[in-house]
Amino acid sequence: MNLLFIGLAFGLAFHAVSGLAQDTAYSQPYRPQYHFSPRINWTNDPNGLVYHDGEYHLFYQYNPKGIRWGHMTWGHAVSPDLFHWKELPPAIAEDEKGMIFSGSCVVDTKNTSGFGKNGVVPMVAIYTNHRETNQSQHIAYSLDKGRTWTKYEGNPVIDLNQKDFRDPSVFWHEPSRRWIMSVVLPTEKKALFYSSTNLKQWNKTGEFASADTPGNIWECPALLEIPVVGSKRSKWLLFISIGAGTPAGGSGMQYYIGDFDGKAFRSDFKQGDVRFVDYGKDYYAAITYNNTPRKISLGWLNNWQYANDIPTNPFRGAMTLPRELKIVRGKNGYELRQQVVKEIRPLTSDSFQWRGMDTRELNRSLDSNRIKGETYVLTLEAEATGAAVGDLGVKVRKGTGEETVIGYNAARQEVYVDRTRSGKTDFKKEFPGRFSAPLKREDLANGRINMQIFVDRSSVEVFVNDGLVTLTNLIFPKPDSQGFEFFGDGFRAVTIRNIESVWPE
Repeated sequence: MNLLFIGLAFGLAFHAVSGLAQDTAYSQPYRPQYHFSPRINWTNDPNGLVYHDGEYHLFYQYNPKGIRWGHMTWGHAVSPDLFHWKELPPAIAEDEKGMIFSGSCVVDTKNTSGFGKNGVVPMVAIYTNHRETNQSQHIAYSLDKGRTWTKYEGNPVIDLNQKDFRDPSVFWHEPSRRWIMSVVLPTEKKALFYSSTNLKQWNKTGEFASADTPGNIWECPALLEIPVVGSKRSKWLLFISIGAGTPAGGSGMQYYIGDFDGKAFRSDFKQGDVRFVDYGKDYYAAITYNNTPRKISLGWLNNWQYANDIPTNPFRGAMTLPRELKIVRGKNGYELRQQVVKEIRPLTSDSFQWRGMDTRELNRSLDSNRIKGETYVLTLEAEATGAAVGDLGVKVRKGTGEETVIGYNAARQEVYVDRTRSGKTDFKKEFPGRFSAPLKREDLANGRINMQIFVDRSSVEVFVNDGLVTLTNLIFPKPDSQGFEFFGDGFRAVTIRNIESVWPE
């Protein structure tokens, strides 16, 4: 029968998540069940990602007064594993000097700042203070693991008297024994680099710009060194968020790979070689964790074209899945690879597995075993050349008049997510659409394509061929749209694993 079925209770397990009591804080129909979102109110960019004393810290742009953008403050949550988050009171609040915009956080183990007392290692936050006519860089420190913060009396630490000058990203650079900051002049689409010995006095050392960048602004830089897989050398990765002009439309992210000498970054990419971090519509402002051996990023699951209007309540905004970043040497030189961190594995269970070649049999097996779900990871492998022609893929969150289509088109050599009929789409004209990413024949592994598709109540994140390509998109289907349908030829293997809710009932 070419079917391996594990656990007849699978369908029931999938429905259990949607059976949470509707009066709990994290039970709304569009509430992500394994992505972070605040209990109430607005959130956008992740900030201050850092690991310290057994906790992953997530600070984030937060409006404590409402569900739309405004009154920017650093929200705060901690987790032992990047998934089970405990939301804490807001960390750094706006005051008469301005709003608290994006930034980063470091663990000052050497107490270079002098903020540490009685042997307590300080956490130091570096952020943009925003006023209507000026943005400048400020710092604050905490001596109680980020629970309370003291703003530095000598702020600002950098002020260029510019209206747009924001999003500092700071890390310790051991070769130069300096703190390094990357920060952007958004409207000039330029990244500046500074160094400091104490996090208080900063000297400009270099800058970076690119003639190839699309869009109108740069935001949220992140610079980090990553070992090259299978090599003794490392390369430097620079993330840049762009306000418009992405393949899917609206805001998104580019990346560059090159070298950093402690003063300035130089890209390896030739003119015209434009690389995007994610080809979906909803991946923005991703930065990386400080103080971890692995290189882990986290982004905002939204797009500025409609962020204030998505149909969620009493919260608005969520974070993407945390991703481990790697650099490989491929056919196109050095390339970025992204995969969901391994900490998600304990959340998965109740496998449905299928091996075979007949798509009709696969769909019959799903129907006969009543396989449905709203929070899961679906893995597929298929032949993408030879006998396989046209489109192949899967429709998820399928119900009456609703489906989100994820597929590969061999003729166009592209993977895509189509959410035109994904559920509620009429709240903003820019929301519905079909979003695609190039996947050339030479990028297929032995002529095959593999996909990991992470589905939550209001999102799909697709990882293709071990993270060579990713597509992240919001969706807003009805709670009972939980069906599957595979289409096309060439399938070899399919696995579906339930992902449990990380929130208390």
